[in-house]
Amino acid sequence: MGSTTTSAQASTGAVSGNVLTVHLDGQLLRHGLKGERAAASLKTLSFITRQPTHVDVTVLPYDEATLARARAFRSAGGRTELAVAFNDDTVKEVARHLACFDSIVPEGTGTPSALPAGPSAVREWLKALRIHQWVKNALIFMPLLAAHQLHNPAMFIQALVAVIAFGLCASSVYVLNDILDLADDRHHRQKRFRPFAAGTLPIGAGLLAFPLLLALSFTIALTTLPPLFSAVLAAYYTLTLTYSMVLKRIMALDVIALAMLYTLRIFAGVAALSLTLTFWLLAFAMFLFLSLALAKRFAEVRDALERGRPGKTRGRDYETTDLEMISSLGAASGYQAVLVLALYIREQSTVALYSNPEVLWLACPVLLFWITRVWMLTHRGQMHEDPVVFAARDWVSQAAGVMFLLTFLAAS
Repeated sequence: MGSTTTSAQASTGAVSGNVLTVHLDGQLLRHGLKGERAAASLKTLSFITRQPTHVDVTVLPYDEATLARARAFRSAGGRTELAVAFNDDTVKEVARHLACFDSIVPEGTGTPSALPAGPSAVREWLKALRIHQWVKNALIFMPLLAAHQLHNPAMFIQALVAVIAFGLCASSVYVLNDILDLADDRHHRQKRFRPFAAGTLPIGAGLLAFPLLLALSFTIALTTLPPLFSAVLAAYYTLTLTYSMVLKRIMALDVIALAMLYTLRIFAGVAALSLTLTFWLLAFAMFLFLSLALAKRFAEVRDALERGRPGKTRGRDYETTDLEMISSLGAASGYQAVLVLALYIREQSTVALYSNPEVLWLACPVLLFWITRVWMLTHRGQMHEDPVVFAARDWVSQAAGVMFLLTFLAAS
């Protein structure tokens, strides 16, 4: 029986006699502990926490097949060893948590076998860079639409360059944020599948990627776009870092910051195209995006409640008892955006811009329908992502968006 067990485990560790050696780096953990330690140190340096941050060994992306075979080998009477390059308190915590290793030994005992090939690296990097989130950068085109210049090819190309620069900057933030939030993400029902949290991409590569993406973003901005765009881009990056490190853990300030991050994309469009930002566009954007930010937060708090975790949600400053208030504030803010739109339509200067200004009133019921639907779906637990990304994937939202746009084109 012991001979059969030993033979069956050979693919997952080095077997010598009745001893199975499992390597921590590259076998039990595909990308090892080095990146985990670096991420914990970075989080400590970022002032997210006042106490030194330790690696949360309870949620590390262990290779389940390796673990299962080590446990089976040990249950069959064999002895298991955990081979490590550097033995410290984190390694001891790993061994204590897994409770399936008899001893910790230095690297050099046996040769770690290769793990099965992981997911496509290209696909994982596309997920890590959140390319699907670039759809939010379409907001950069809003000033172009408001200025009735969508038909201007030079300005359209300029806006497209701004979208690319802004997207690279945002991707840099996403990568850094995912590294700083490893422990919180691994405790989340959906975020634990993000590439760095799931261990499908090495953390060290992320630590190299985020400054390179940021440098490329600002290189494009400084060489091809007006200086004011670079200033807006810097403001966006600064606010995003502040949000990631501090603001997202402070009630109310977090959703206001999120709304400002959306609105800064409109500022970026104005800066890139040297247009004038109107009061109406700014007021409309702030109320609308505050509503969407509250919808995002409502979905997270509701998810925590559904998972049987009452009280304060992890990494946020909201209690599950706040759900009713969050939904009330969010719906009210969304309807305020409709009110701003109605007041804009009634403005005499607006009437002068359109041949058929009365047609614009049709945009109000379209927006009312969409905001109501977003909040109803959120309340039902069917909103599992950023509302703007949801809108880009949802055919009803797409139809509402086309109708909204056609209303303004018909009025022109």
